[in-house]
Amino acid sequence: MDMEDQNNGVLHVVMFPWLAIGHIRPFFQLSKSLARKGHLISFISTPRNLRRLPKIPSDLASKINLISLQLPKVDNLADHVESSMDIPHIKEQFLKIAFDLLKSQLASFLENSRPRPDWVVYDYASHWLPQLAAQYGISRAYLSLFTAAFMAFLGPPSVLMSGEDDRSTAEDWAILPKWIPFQSNIIYRVYEINKNMDSIPGNESGTPDVIRFGIAIDGSDVVLFRTCVEFEPDWFNLVRELYQKPVMPVGFLPPSLEDEDDEFESDEEWLDIKDWLDKQKSLVYVALGTEATLRKEEVHELAFGLEQCGLPFFWVLREPPTSDFEILPDGFQDRVKDRGMVCMKWGPQVKILSHPAVEGFLTHCGWNSVVEGLCFGRVLILLPIMNDQGPNARLLQDKKVGLEIPRNERDGSFTRDSVAESVRLAVVSQEGQTLRDNAKLVIRLFRDSGETNNRYIDSLSNYLVATRCHLRSCPDE
Repeated sequence: MDMEDQNNGVLHVVMFPWLAIGHIRPFFQLSKSLARKGHLISFISTPRNLRRLPKIPSDLASKINLISLQLPKVDNLADHVESSMDIPHIKEQFLKIAFDLLKSQLASFLENSRPRPDWVVYDYASHWLPQLAAQYGISRAYLSLFTAAFMAFLGPPSVLMSGEDDRSTAEDWAILPKWIPFQSNIIYRVYEINKNMDSIPGNESGTPDVIRFGIAIDGSDVVLFRTCVEFEPDWFNLVRELYQKPVMPVGFLPPSLEDEDDEFESDEEWLDIKDWLDKQKSLVYVALGTEATLRKEEVHELAFGLEQCGLPFFWVLREPPTSDFEILPDGFQDRVKDRGMVCMKWGPQVKILSHPAVEGFLTHCGWNSVVEGLCFGRVLILLPIMNDQGPNARLLQDKKVGLEIPRNERDGSFTRDSVAESVRLAVVSQEGQTLRDNAKLVIRLFRDSGETNNRYIDSLSNYLVATRCHLRSCPDE
């Protein structure tokens, strides 16, 4: 890219996601969308994570450069660990220590890269990046991969950064904070907060996540949201008021089947899965993400619930990084072999969800999975486990596109009966027809080819070009 390109509105945009597949993939989707507008993208991550990306489409190969940074070694992390999916959740703070140590390598790239970057788009974890980018005159965009509802619930950046948030107990997080001016049930359950607190015994990284969020928002020139105003209008308007700076939706950044075809169409494992799916109808797809894990009792109750519901199911059951128990009940797979398949390793989720036999999606409510499910109109059976997933489940239930599995309010436990009843209600019962209809209606908002998503990307590209030199003093090239 030369000076003429920049004068013609071509940007050099640096992408720097957090080290989680559920963050890396949507950052990559946004990279492709901006590259299709003619912009040059530098996508930065670690070697193993870059290898996990889908193949860059041939027409974008000259626009997207993958930049590999070596993750520094830290205590308590094995050499192969480069992503949150490689470790139990309890070790995530150690991964953040290694992530923070990427600062010097990233600084070197920003300083020496030619053409000079115009924008850096970053994630919540890199709280040190806004100030670093400002030193080089680079404009900053924080991309929130969380819903506007969840971010509004967290609060304004001033509260997050100051430590003045008076929510000190689990019960405090189970009610609406004072800055939400309307009634809502998009809150945490007490057991969800207790579980989150129990899973992180200390803050070994030195910077709590709420402070990372606050600085990421405060240090940005614009906050981008992976959502659309039409889906959560009240919450989107509220975050605009709370942040007091430009806030823009970028659409849902849904996955592209075309990009994954190169990887899987010739793969025998996928063809075996597809052959099995072709023989089913009213299928339930079950997957709880790359990080969320269940206790032995929870895995077994879920298994018995799937057995009891009587419907066909495809269950991607990722064995946790550390496990000291037989993950499935004795004899389970033999008993359900005629209508249930359990995949004990990674499965091509987007391709499975796109199959016409799939009617329902039993999900942990990670926003990435939710987007993937709703872009194919699959009714959701909601089983939140960690992080933002509880509030997400309440938002989706409010939107009447899913049904949350009932749980014990004290400890969050659930029963096989509640699993079976929820699956049947959502997927095949007459009472669940409205949910199924609503899930199909929102396809127009979530799907990649949808007019809404295209419009948001157009607006974003125009905004980044128009504000490039207004937000920074443009250094001489």
